[in-house]
Amino acid sequence: MESAIFFSTFGLIFLAELGDKTQLAAMALALRYPWQRIFVGIAAAFVVLNLAAVVVGKVLFLLLPIFWVTLVSGLLFLYFGYSTLRHACDSEDDDAGTPPTAATAARTAFIMIFMAELGDKTQLVTASQAAQHSGSLAGMSLVFAGSTLALWLVSLLGIFAGKQLVRFVPLCWIHRTAGAMFLLFGVMALWKLKGM
Repeated sequence: MESAIFFSTFGLIFLAELGDKTQLAAMALALRYPWQRIFVGIAAAFVVLNLAAVVVGKVLFLLLPIFWVTLVSGLLFLYFGYSTLRHACDSEDDDAGTPPTAATAARTAFIMIFMAELGDKTQLVTASQAAQHSGSLAGMSLVFAGSTLALWLVSLLGIFAGKQLVRFVPLCWIHRTAGAMFLLFGVMALWKLKGM
């Protein structure tokens, strides 16, 4: 019975995030930084977000109004979109400049994913699943584990898809596409503010 909690949460979150902005962000970050470094940041962001969803639930959204979360998320996506487009066709030799430190890559990934996913549908689904199974610590732990592992797997798929894409599409065009997508996500996030 308890394994059903894990697998239902895993399946819901995995399908919800497949092809979503988080996976695309992981793909774009993997083109700029070593995948291990960004995965540390992404994984840490999802651990924090899922802990907040499971433990704090709705209180988190009372403390952090969704308007401000959406505004910061939109602005971050616009910044990353601009930055990615600005350097899209710089030298494709990554050794030309100073390589980013592990802390810089992990911090960038953490901030980007944390702000993009705070209050997103998967965090709400995780909070909802946790509320349904809040009768036991084991149930809430299984919700946390299922959600976190699903998000990690989707991110890893995005990272490795991005690495394989480079074999078929010039890096310059991938960066341009990623930058345009970040700008689109930023505009969409800011557009949501009109309805708030």
